[in-house]
Amino acid sequence: MDKLHLSQKEEGELLTILERYLPDLKLEIANTDRKEFRKELQEREVFMVELISRLQH
Repeated sequence: MDKLHLSQKEEGELLTILERYLPDLKLEIANTDRKEFRKELQEREVFMVELISRLQH
């Protein structure tokens, strides 16, 4: 797979999108009854938190 190269502006926009969506994802995890779906959402949350951290540094 090719690497994605982003400009600083694009990185900033992506960071903003991720940071704004993360609270909604946490709420969705809390309100999900299906274990399999909750696990998928939790894995997405971990990915997003790690990506946010990388984009901030």
